[in-house]
Amino acid sequence: MRKIIHIDMDAFYASVEQRDFPEYQGKPIAVGGSPDGRGVVATASYEARKFGIKSAMPSRQALQLCPELIFIRPRFDAYKKASEQIRNIFSRYTDIIEPLSLDEAYLDVSEDKQGIGSAIRIAELIKEDIKRELRLTASAGVSSSKFVAKIASDLNKPDGLTFIGPSKIEKFMEALAVERFFGVGKVTAKKMNNMGLHTGADLKKLSEAEILRYFGKSGKFYYNIVRGIDNREVQPRRQTKSQAAEDTFEHDLLTIPEMHTELGKLADKLFSRLQSKQLWGRTITLKVKFHDFRIITRNRSFATPVSTYHEILDTAKYLLDNLDLENKKIRLLGISVSNFEYTGSAPFSPNGQLRLFPD
Repeated sequence: MRKIIHIDMDAFYASVEQRDFPEYQGKPIAVGGSPDGRGVVATASYEARKFGIKSAMPSRQALQLCPELIFIRPRFDAYKKASEQIRNIFSRYTDIIEPLSLDEAYLDVSEDKQGIGSAIRIAELIKEDIKRELRLTASAGVSSSKFVAKIASDLNKPDGLTFIGPSKIEKFMEALAVERFFGVGKVTAKKMNNMGLHTGADLKKLSEAEILRYFGKSGKFYYNIVRGIDNREVQPRRQTKSQAAEDTFEHDLLTIPEMHTELGKLADKLFSRLQSKQLWGRTITLKVKFHDFRIITRNRSFATPVSTYHEILDTAKYLLDNLDLENKKIRLLGISVSNFEYTGSAPFSPNGQLRLFPD
């Protein structure tokens, strides 16, 4: 039986800003976005979240909810430094660490380095170390599986610690809303709700054949996880192969301008993710799903890693504009970056110019 901890920092970027700049403490701040309404929020402080402001929310909408919101330009060097310090704290207790981003990670403490034995106690010590040494707070989930540990870490934020033991996992999954399941977005959740599926217990009533027929390959995961089956190991050398952002639309897109608008939103979201993880790849891929569910992909590769939002957006537009879209309805758009070659500071093109297309 594995002992797994999921650590998730509380409003990480915003908390680092409030720690480093006391004038922001106790005030609603948003890291990312801008007061002129452009861009999206990367992270909101808990003071801002009281107004309903969330990550990935357009700045214009955030300002409507909270006119006094303070926008702060991200300082990724500061966040990366704090992340490295947090990782050093983790390594005092285990070497089996799987980072998911700068602000969260899985830890397998089945055999911890200090011989403590209790995963709950290790989680408490990690939280105490982070608070004392970095003046930041983290929330922790403890369980025997990755999925449940990750859900548990989000239950009592901020500064929370939740343990869900093996004997309680199946009942916990039965009570969990389908929106909380990994991979269930707004469209899938709506489909489930329309089918009368609102909780894990509802999903559990479906046979394996039924759930596969309704939800494809993701159905296998849903079928297992609602029964408490998650045998995935914490992978200390986990390598990210790609980063993507995609969206399924409630109404099919019919015109190029509205498609370009949606690509802009996706490129913004994707670039924020790449920045936060300090990942830079050479290949940009466009994914298009049509009204009839036919899917096509197109990609372009560069000699050196892409480094700007505009490179991602302009390449995606170029790939879209070179498709035959006459009389076609688009149900989904997605952009991904892969073929990673660089981690660290953002690279620049050799001549300092924007590289729109490969040679």
